[in-house]
Amino acid sequence: MRLPLQIVAIVLAFVPPAFAAERVLLANGFDMHCNHHTQLGSMIRLYMNPGESSYIELRPEEIASFETVPDSPPVSLASNTAGPRTDTRLNPADLNAMLATAGQQHNLDADLLASVVKAESNGNTHAVSRAGARGLMQLMPETAAEQGVVDSFRPDENVRGGSAYLNDLLVRYHDNIALALAAYNAGPAAVDKYHGIPPYHETRAYVARVIHEFNRRVLARQVYAHVGGFPSVDPASTPSQ
Repeated sequence: MRLPLQIVAIVLAFVPPAFAAERVLLANGFDMHCNHHTQLGSMIRLYMNPGESSYIELRPEEIASFETVPDSPPVSLASNTAGPRTDTRLNPADLNAMLATAGQQHNLDADLLASVVKAESNGNTHAVSRAGARGLMQLMPETAAEQGVVDSFRPDENVRGGSAYLNDLLVRYHDNIALALAAYNAGPAAVDKYHGIPPYHETRAYVARVIHEFNRRVLARQVYAHVGGFPSVDPASTPSQ
């Protein structure tokens, strides 16, 4: 599984919104979510679900404050999309399976693919951007054609094509994930022209957003592996920071 060395998991992890009742603001400037917490001796124990079997412990000085997480309806469309199509989402397990399969086929981390899906479409299979990009991984028609995608609104085709394209970009930029993501957003010509991430606000914000989400997922995987069991989570359901 390709895990670019440029990525270092520095941001504490998410918990699925159905379980997250508290947002924990950390002294280092980052945050995470938990269901509830309690102080035991000199440590603060953060419980990952309504029970008490899964938890992590932090020192009080590592925590700045706690906030209650309000219940909120899911976002109906990704913020960078427009168009008349209705918001259509896959069953989380089906989407996770597609991403896992695509990751195995192209030696990509499924969490990286999930992070791209979240940033591109927020899990909406019929998302259409103002520029005409379509589907889960927001394929432009010419990119879809190059990758052999007949219908970008078919989730399996879209994920297959988007994953293959991202893999091509990672190969092109020698596994530099930031450059590959910049090229995914702005096109390889722009990256080559500026010999790096183009000075476009949208592209730089996109790269930062995907990497931030990927880092959170990587650390979440580590946390859940430590406490025992990683839940199946819809890539689009993770709360944005």
